[in-house]
Amino acid sequence: MRIDLNSDLGESFGRWELGDDKTLLSIVTSANVACGFHAGDPSTLRRTTAEAAARGVAVGGHVAYRDLAGFGRRFMEVPPAELTDEVLYQLGALSVFARLSGQGLRYVKPHGALYNAIVHHEQQAAAVVEAVHAFDPELPVLGLPGSRFLEKAEKAGLPTYREAFADRAYTTEGTLVPRREAGSVLHDPEAIAARCLRIARGEPITAIDGTEILVQADSLCVHGDSPGAVDIARAVAERLRSEGITVAPFTAA
Repeated sequence: MRIDLNSDLGESFGRWELGDDKTLLSIVTSANVACGFHAGDPSTLRRTTAEAAARGVAVGGHVAYRDLAGFGRRFMEVPPAELTDEVLYQLGALSVFARLSGQGLRYVKPHGALYNAIVHHEQQAAAVVEAVHAFDPELPVLGLPGSRFLEKAEKAGLPTYREAFADRAYTTEGTLVPRREAGSVLHDPEAIAARCLRIARGEPITAIDGTEILVQADSLCVHGDSPGAVDIARAVAERLRSEGITVAPFTAA
């Protein structure tokens, strides 16, 4: 049994520092690196991709709406053609630094509101898929199981991988509970690690209303900006390995 552990990194901007990227890169196996639209300045992107490569951590493009003020967590009604171009722009920027690091861009994962929108938004899901396919028709994508995004990506021939969230609550439909709702973000490292073990084993977990749901995943995400992110990531990695589960990049599967 094996599973990937990823985190959203490279989200500092100028003098504003967010998260402990250096420590997280010593724990996770894949890094979703900001591309400058929701967070991340050029120097941060270059430093993060270089540190990831040095530690054998796979680098993915964390593409987002052009929303620095809202950290990419506000839905934006972007015309599909414009969204395609904006995703291509972000992938182009990050891929330069990833190439200079020696490993190149390994996958794409949308961020925040864009990630949640393309679970159901047909036009925006298609726009993101079009951008990734145009950039590299063999580049893997990471997304929510059952989403329109993964469905359209698979039809376009892109390698698709399923993601579960270590530190977020789920609805009965298997989608994420909106951050504005109470209980949407989880904080107890040991409880989170136990839940991640169940996901890795293909066992049901408890949704926010108490019902049991099955969440299939090739990768587990710990948000780098969450309070206690390092403790959570470490607890998850240690628990999985102690139970004989290999923690490794999904792109190396």
